[in-house]
Amino acid sequence: MTSERFEDLPLHPSILRAVAEEGYERPTDVQKAAIPEVLAGRDVLATAQTGTGKTAAFALPMLHLLNERRPRGEKGVRALILTPTRELALQIDESLRAYGRHLRLRTAVVLGGVPAGPQIKALRADPEFLIATPGRLLDLFERRYVRLDQVEILVLDEADRMLDMGFVRDVRRIVSKTPASRQTLFLSATLPPAIAGFASDMLRRPSLVQVTPPASVSENVTQKVLFVEQTDKRALLADILKNDGVQRALIFTRTKHGADRLARHLSREGVSAGVIHSNRSQGQRQQALSSFDGGRLKVLVATDIVARGIDVESISHVINYDMPMEPEGYVHRIGRTARAGAAGTALSLCEAADLPMLRRIEKLTRVPLTAVEDHPFRAGAVAVLHARVTAPTPAWLVKPKEGRRRFGGKGLRGRRLLR
Repeated sequence: MTSERFEDLPLHPSILRAVAEEGYERPTDVQKAAIPEVLAGRDVLATAQTGTGKTAAFALPMLHLLNERRPRGEKGVRALILTPTRELALQIDESLRAYGRHLRLRTAVVLGGVPAGPQIKALRADPEFLIATPGRLLDLFERRYVRLDQVEILVLDEADRMLDMGFVRDVRRIVSKTPASRQTLFLSATLPPAIAGFASDMLRRPSLVQVTPPASVSENVTQKVLFVEQTDKRALLADILKNDGVQRALIFTRTKHGADRLARHLSREGVSAGVIHSNRSQGQRQQALSSFDGGRLKVLVATDIVARGIDVESISHVINYDMPMEPEGYVHRIGRTARAGAAGTALSLCEAADLPMLRRIEKLTRVPLTAVEDHPFRAGAVAVLHARVTAPTPAWLVKPKEGRRRFGGKGLRGRRLLR
């Protein structure tokens, strides 16, 4: 039977109470599909669009299971959640605390970029849940501040990002320290081929939860492309941000230095802008994110480190100042808007060098981006070049399937005529 309300799911009453207090009424598609599988103790490989509630899809049943079960042996971490970024780790911890506020289950967070002392103190309190980034977790494990032999449930959130960021070796080492009898959950917004091989080593007959096609984009996101010369990009961005419809914008750059330069430029132009990238301290990153979330900053400039690491409400616009390095990155970037059923706009500033990536993005998402024709910095030459490349091949240039017969078996002659 399909669960149309959270009350229809076999979750502990205290969890349902907390969910109601959070204002949740109906589970999302990924929650309806994944929660029963996790509660049944099965390994799960789940893919869904960003912003569809994947965190609650694994957090709610995990809280239920650990609350119902007695610890299997000695004290130790019972649920381990690995994430690629610090921001995502902190937000998962916040969600677990909110959903489990009426349960006696403790959480701890282990991540790099901050002093380890407070984290070690939290580990000594024997938390049931541990949310961690791989590097710091391995460091504390090797120093014997944390043990993993009591882990009952292991979660890899944003599993494909783990691969992208080079965490494979660390993740495999961590997994090898957990019991073979554990339950394992893989969650991601995309499902590249590499993940299938990675998952096959760790999952046992997993249930595949795939509520939307891999790399799909929410229909609530309006996707547009603005063709522009590289020298006009800053001026175009400033013009966009003057629009009253841009209430809160997340802007992506390709490099850390580019993010710093752009944030300084916007500040000089009178736009309140913060910046987040891996060279910023954890305190600086959290301060910028808090100011952005609280409305004290209109703009947050970031690298792909936050493409899957933040969950801020009411982001009206995601702007790709620089195109991503991979088309999958586009999906994650624009997934920061139009979350939880809201509407949003994704704008991509595209210069001539970006046209191959634009074509790859449109091929991946199967959605052509709408070109904005009337902006003041439109690069007509770039737009024409894009139109020429994407235009359908005229019928008279299409090689007949029966070319060999038509040319008396001389396929070579047919190919020469078609050049």
